Amino acid sequence: MGEIRIGTCSWTDPTLIDCEAFYPKKSMSAEERLRFYAQHFDTVEVDSTFYVLPSEKVIGLQTVRTPDDFVLNYKAFGLLTQHAIDPNRLPKVIKEMLPPEMLKKRSLKYEEAPEDVKEMAFQMFESALRPADSAGKLGVILFQYPPYFICRDKNKEYILECKKKFPQYRLAIEFRHKSWVEDESLSGTLKFLRENNLTFVSVDEPQLASTMPPVAEATNKIAYIRFHGRNKENWFRRGIRTSERFAYDYADEELKEWIPKIKTLQEKTERTFLMFNNCYGHWAVKNAKRIAAILE
Repeated sequence: MGEIRIGTCSWTDPTLIDCEAFYPKKSMSAEERLRFYAQHFDTVEVDSTFYVLPSEKVIGLQTVRTPDDFVLNYKAFGLLTQHAIDPNRLPKVIKEMLPPEMLKKRSLKYEEAPEDVKEMAFQMFESALRPADSAGKLGVILFQYPPYFICRDKNKEYILECKKKFPQYRLAIEFRHKSWVEDESLSGTLKFLRENNLTFVSVDEPQLASTMPPVAEATNKIAYIRFHGRNKENWFRRGIRTSERFAYDYADEELKEWIPKIKTLQEKTERTFLMFNNCYGHWAVKNAKRIAAILE
C-alpha cells in the first residue's frame, strides 16, 4: 500500500487568514504561517506560481521552512499551460523582451506571446524549483490546462513539449475539458499518460454539463486528487473572487464517496496526494483534516 499525503492548495489565502479559525493570529509572518501549516499537514500545493513566476530565493525559503519529510507541489505558471497572463506581473528580464504595446495589455494571451518569451518563462520556472528538488521535497508540477485545451493530437504534442522542458521533474496533468475522458477518449488519454509517465489528476468538482467527472485513475506511481468543492452556483459566475468559486464545505458523506477510490489508488501507487482546493475560509483545512480522520 502506498502512502497518502493530505494538504491544501494554498496556505496564504486571505479568507483563511481573515477567518482566524486556523492560524493563531492574523499578524503572523510568511515564515511563521508556513511553519505552522507544516505542523498540521505533510504536503501543500503552491498556487501562487500560477500567477507569478517564482524565484529560486522564494522556493529556497519554502524549502528550508518546512520539515525534512514535507512535500512541496507547485502549480505551473499560467503561460506554460496556455493561459492568458498579466504582463505587468512578469519579471523584469521578460518584460524587457516584450514590445511596448504588449506591456500595455491587461491580459496577454498565450498565442500572442513571442516564442523567446515563452522559452524564457519555461527556463525560469525550471530553475526556480531546483532548491526544492535538491532537498528531495519536490512532489509534482501541476499542469492545469484551460477548458479550451481539448483532446486532440496537437495538444498531446504540447504536453510532451512541456515534459521535455522538465526532464528531472514529475508532471501531473489536470484536464478541464471533458473531451479527454468522455466515452472512448478515456482509455486513449490514460494510455497516453501511462506511456509518457505522466500523472493523471483526478478531480472532485460540481457536476455540470461541461465539467470534469470524478474519474479516479493512476497512470504512474503517483496518484493526485484535487477537491475543488461542489459550488454549482458560483462555478461559472463572472465578476466574483476566485475564492468564492471554490467556497464549499464538504459533508462527511461526500468525502466518504472517495474512500473506496482512494484505497484502490493507494494499492496501485507509491504515493497518493489528496489536495483540497476549496480554499475559502478554513474549509479546505477543515475538510483535509476530516478526510484524514475518516481514512484512519
